[in-house]
Amino acid sequence: MSESQQASPSSTASADKPISRYPVPTLEQVPDDIRERILAVQEKAGFVPNVFLALAHRPAEFRAFFAYHDALMDKEGGLTKGEREMIVVATSGVNQCLYCVVAHGAILRIYEKKPLLADQVAVNYRKADLPPRQRAMLDFAMKVCQASHEIDEADFDALRPHGFSDEDAWDIAAITAFFGLSNRMANTIGMRPNDEFFLMGRVPKAKSS
Repeated sequence: MSESQQASPSSTASADKPISRYPVPTLEQVPDDIRERILAVQEKAGFVPNVFLALAHRPAEFRAFFAYHDALMDKEGGLTKGEREMIVVATSGVNQCLYCVVAHGAILRIYEKKPLLADQVAVNYRKADLPPRQRAMLDFAMKVCQASHEIDEADFDALRPHGFSDEDAWDIAAITAFFGLSNRMANTIGMRPNDEFFLMGRVPKAKSS
């Protein structure tokens, strides 16, 4: 493998700051399809998010995890990409998942172009600078997260005036549930967020003259 094909280590991936309590494979050790995906992410982001290397410890589960992730987060539908990230950040905050709050908070800031929003949503979305539509969306997501056994028709009815269909409600629930799994695994294996995520989207890029 050439030097250009090797994943650049994150600043958090050092011996004194392990990114997982489980063994983290090198790129040479992972199957070809997983290596290709990791290198593609590195090319786009400029670094490798630690979740890719940590989950590569179990290749079959890596593939299943990211297949479902892509099906939920990259699809067309009634939710914007920013709204999908809001759901992740809000529910991950409740689940106390440092990795997902930090990583998806960075993505949320970039999509929405609002440096303060991710912190607001992670701590208390009800006090965040959100329009009624997105507050209703997060009300539904939070109920799925904390009391899914209480979801009833009234919860679907509350979404409809804001333009959400029943299919959108499925998406909200599925994203919440999927990242509930992600939150619990990240917490269990002690997955660390990359240092790079903390500053992303916080300071607007200087405009070239």
